[in-house]
Amino acid sequence: MDLAVLPDNRVLHVTRKGEVWLHNPDTGRNTLAATLDVYQHDEEGLQNVAIDPGFGKGGNNWVYLYYSPPMNTPVDDPSTPDVNEGDAPAWGTEADFAPFEGVIRLSRFRLVKDKLDLTTEQQILDVPVDRGICCHVGGDIVFDGKGNLYLSTGDDTNPFESGGYAPIDERPGRNPAYDAQRSSANTNDLRGKILRIKVGANGKYTIPDGNLFKKGTAGTRPEIYLMGLRNPFRIELNRKTNELYVADYSPDAGQPDPQRGPAGQGKWLVARKASNHGWPYCATAQLPYVDYDFATGRSGQTFDCSAPVNESPHNTGLRKLPRVEQPDVWYGYGLSPQFPELGTGGIGPMAGPAYQFSFPATRGRAPVAWPAYYDGKPLFYEWTRDYVKAFQLNRSGKLSGIESVLPSVIFDNPMDLEFGPNGALYVLEYGDGFFSENPDAQLARIDHIGWDGNHSPVPQVSATQTNGLAPLTVEFSSEGTTDPDGDRLTYEWYLDDDNKVDARSPNPTFTYRKNGIYHATLKVTDPKGRSAAASVRVVVGNAEPVVELVTPVVGQPFTFGDTVQFEVRVTDDQPVDCARVSVTYILGHDDHGHPMTTANGCTGSITTTVPSGHDPETDNLSAVFVASYTDPGGDGLPALTGTDEVVLVPSH
Repeated sequence: MDLAVLPDNRVLHVTRKGEVWLHNPDTGRNTLAATLDVYQHDEEGLQNVAIDPGFGKGGNNWVYLYYSPPMNTPVDDPSTPDVNEGDAPAWGTEADFAPFEGVIRLSRFRLVKDKLDLTTEQQILDVPVDRGICCHVGGDIVFDGKGNLYLSTGDDTNPFESGGYAPIDERPGRNPAYDAQRSSANTNDLRGKILRIKVGANGKYTIPDGNLFKKGTAGTRPEIYLMGLRNPFRIELNRKTNELYVADYSPDAGQPDPQRGPAGQGKWLVARKASNHGWPYCATAQLPYVDYDFATGRSGQTFDCSAPVNESPHNTGLRKLPRVEQPDVWYGYGLSPQFPELGTGGIGPMAGPAYQFSFPATRGRAPVAWPAYYDGKPLFYEWTRDYVKAFQLNRSGKLSGIESVLPSVIFDNPMDLEFGPNGALYVLEYGDGFFSENPDAQLARIDHIGWDGNHSPVPQVSATQTNGLAPLTVEFSSEGTTDPDGDRLTYEWYLDDDNKVDARSPNPTFTYRKNGIYHATLKVTDPKGRSAAASVRVVVGNAEPVVELVTPVVGQPFTFGDTVQFEVRVTDDQPVDCARVSVTYILGHDDHGHPMTTANGCTGSITTTVPSGHDPETDNLSAVFVASYTDPGGDGLPALTGTDEVVLVPSH
């Protein structure tokens, strides 16, 4: 989901299911720093990781996480296969919705050597959310030059029943999660915002000057810096200029409708002061939506982006809102007349960092720092279009040019970009797939090879067996390892958990005598110091469960709205507990997806979503089912997880 580079160039990276990993460049190893227990219905889980701007100074070792604590939120009961208690009702009363009121929590923890000490948690801020229903609950954390913390939050609103236009459903009895006016357009709510606070001792925070509403203003939250955002999934801050870069995701309408409003627009903007960005009333300051009555199906007046008014019964804040600011970049699915350099395709805007060139970063070591050419240029990357661009800003701060960055490098759904203290660019790639382990997901570092033109080696690693009982003898191979320059490589194998080199030959043999999970890692280095690593997991004493979705099967006929029966078969070396089986239904659209619900048990049923605003006949839609089973572990072994995935394409 996200990465953070430490001052010593170690890298923290996190998964939605709650894992915090630590990459050590000295060994090439990735080790588990912590595992949080998180609520995982729809898109919730562990969203983000960041380090304190003073990390490594004066004993400061704070790491910030934004995550969903489990709380007492209902989950599916596997003993009732025809009912999913974890789904919030679409219609009901306040009493029906109340059990699904939850929070996403911003906390900080101390990193002690290579472990995150969860007992040191300081809870900073809770963002209330409506659970049991999709979507847009992501968050990102950045700091400015004064140490202020910025947290982005999504609108926490279901987009699938509004035709791909503004979700402003105010009907009595309707779950409020279908109305973004209660969140993004609500001055008294923390969702659909960029929040700005200053964290002090014990996790307590104060409000810096310059936020959108002064502290004490009735009907407002003083934490709000930007409002009117849909899903600002990635933000970055240029600490040299204190410019905040924000990318906001788009609704799905492919075409404008005079009765509803404009087509979907992805946005990128530079924020230098507190402001309102219009959602759900305006896609941009020049592209307003229409006030649509979901009860009657009739369209009213076009919203006034210069003076928007929130008249929703779900609004708890001010009625009159600040005027809507125009973004610096906006684009739809087709070719943008204003910004043709962005191409065509899906809409997945990501705000990247602005490089800060520092010559000493390369002194005395292998060159990795990017050149001065990129100094001050904010990067923009597209999750669906698999590219990175550089935005050129002129002296007045206006966009003056867009250029491709690393066009020869293959980016596979770039999830996070960050420049390290060494001046290299770190990249987290999601890979192709839907909310499961993707084989092409990776953590990478992109170096500038400088004057010598020396490239990094490309390691490959395999093992004769990766599972068995102790003592387990494994033959490892580096076959396929290459160096683009033909350099002679040195080999370092880290085969157990002591951070000591266990072998230096290309193809060693090693015997594991203790039960455990080992990430056997090969690090290869060329004569000029460039290195790269690859690993293979070896499990001793516990077999990974084999999970199979018996039904549904690939090619099975279905249409959206059908109830799909599922059956999961699990094979394991321990007794199988069907209560530990989960099946997640994901609405797939092009290369991305939204997890809609999770059911528990070896058998059951899931009703697929009818996606309003999409045409199953023409749009690239699918129903993705991911089955997962985690065994109990035991005897000093952590639990192991097996998964299986089936993608159903609607029959026409």
